[in-house]
Amino acid sequence: MGRVVAKHVPTDYFPAHEYRRIISATYRLGEDAERSWAPEKRGIRIRALTELMRWSGLRIRDAATLECSRLEENKLLLYQAKTGSPVFVPLPPHVADLLRSIPPGLKPNPNYFFWSGNGLPKTYVANWQRAYRRLFNVADLRKPDGTPKRCHCHMFRDTFAVEMLLAGVPIDQVSILLGHSSVRVTEKHYSPWVRARQDQLEKSVQSVWQLLPEHKAAAS
Repeated sequence: MGRVVAKHVPTDYFPAHEYRRIISATYRLGEDAERSWAPEKRGIRIRALTELMRWSGLRIRDAATLECSRLEENKLLLYQAKTGSPVFVPLPPHVADLLRSIPPGLKPNPNYFFWSGNGLPKTYVANWQRAYRRLFNVADLRKPDGTPKRCHCHMFRDTFAVEMLLAGVPIDQVSILLGHSSVRVTEKHYSPWVRARQDQLEKSVQSVWQLLPEHKAAAS
């Protein structure tokens, strides 16, 4: 048997128009709902959690169990680096305001934005993941060929990373914000989206042109 070659699937994310569609869907979650808890509260809370993941890069577990004390003005404490230095990420003002004003859950805890502090975080996250499956169904995102786009919560973290890389933020800085153990981990997941690497690739191709006889003849 030949050597098994693992195919790396490029990280997918939500471009701006898809993300707007998801946020819009949070306002329609109450349609045909048959639960006693106010649907508008469910919409506000999942919208706040979505905005938090998108603009902080937090994984859903870390976002869903986030302590209120980690939000300082419009900056969010992501983690303590090994050096003991805190790593913050600034949040857009509307996201910070949304977090501070979200309605309480069924069992509110003043120490957390979303979590009650009771039970297993794994179970709580599973409940949110079910809510997101419904949200993605309402948003109904489609691929260019019209087929449904496969969506999952981790793509908000991917969107945070990809949008920064596309904007030219150095990958080592993105790696720090994501809390990766090394830049190599970040490169493994997001290398197709590094703008600097794409620019370098284009320059390499253009440098080869200078060596081709046909290019020299056309330029003369």
